[in-house]
Amino acid sequence: MKLAIRSFSALCLLFWFLSTSFAAEDASIDRLLSKLPPPEKLIKPSVQKALQQRDPAFKDTLTTYALQAFHTRNFPAALKFSRKLVDRYPHSSGAQTLRGIAAYDLRQFGEAAAAFQAAVNVQPQAVFAYFGLAAIEASERRYAAAIPHLQQVIRLQPHAAIAYYALSDCALRLGRKQEAVGYARKAADLAPSNGYMWLQLANAEKSLGHTEGTLNAIAKAAQVSPDNGLIFAVLGFSYINLNRIPQAIPPLQRAARLLPNNYLVQSQLGYCLITVGQTGAAVGYLRKGASLNSSYGPVWEHLGVAYQKQGRNRDAVSALENATRLLPSSSLAWRHLAEAYQATGRSTESQRATARAQQLGSAAPRANRKKA
Repeated sequence: MKLAIRSFSALCLLFWFLSTSFAAEDASIDRLLSKLPPPEKLIKPSVQKALQQRDPAFKDTLTTYALQAFHTRNFPAALKFSRKLVDRYPHSSGAQTLRGIAAYDLRQFGEAAAAFQAAVNVQPQAVFAYFGLAAIEASERRYAAAIPHLQQVIRLQPHAAIAYYALSDCALRLGRKQEAVGYARKAADLAPSNGYMWLQLANAEKSLGHTEGTLNAIAKAAQVSPDNGLIFAVLGFSYINLNRIPQAIPPLQRAARLLPNNYLVQSQLGYCLITVGQTGAAVGYLRKGASLNSSYGPVWEHLGVAYQKQGRNRDAVSALENATRLLPSSSLAWRHLAEAYQATGRSTESQRATARAQQLGSAAPRANRKKA
């Protein structure tokens, strides 16, 4: 997660938050948290709010042209018009801010910094300009230098959760893990309905090795993001990895409905259902997982075990043969296959599979728990 601003075309001076969802299929805590957006991406574009500012420059037609250029992502044109606006209104904080935004979008950090600093010099209460200065420092990986600007944002806007989110990110990058947790908690307190605030808290808690804190924060993110299948999937997978299978089932069921074509969600939900004795329901999810990704070995192993529990030994043989082909080093898969062969009267194949399992060595102490 980077603090660097990729597009400053959100032309507002207020911090509003988006509730967008992640677009990803594979999921783990690390993958989820690595997809946290940079703070400025959480600012909702609001040209209307920008135009309502008491700054005569915003009533000029050059502002209209600049905003149209921003809207079409024509940043060179936006910079050209904003420069002209500054020439016409040299003491306008708003005009300098627009110039800083355009320059940043073009990665012209020197001009952007000069423009934001000029905006602050004209108007010491220019919150967005301080945020811009912080973003420039972070873009250059000077996270310590970004912090004072963010603290200015908080001084002017004490309830700006996005500033605390950004402070947490900077602190985390500087190795100040406990500070990162504190800032993230404040962000979540100020914007409890924003899932990203809770995910940043999870990120900070994870850096300290706080398993329960991480899980609790992800659970809160899921609670306030009921349509975000990825978060529910990660929560379920996390419970599996802690061998807390019953707790994994509800979030995975939610994820399975939201991500019907995600083989990993379907497969791991099937595994959990087998573990708690719901074999019939498990088979449906496992078969779907296998159909979505026939090269995923664990789903065939789990499906074979489910078939064995149902007494469908011929089906179990077929599934477990696939499992051992895809997972040739899994002694447990070979052991299950040996049992399925024996149950279907194929003693010779059973002996060979047993020998293979023994050759690979005893199963790892926790091999019966399939990590997501």
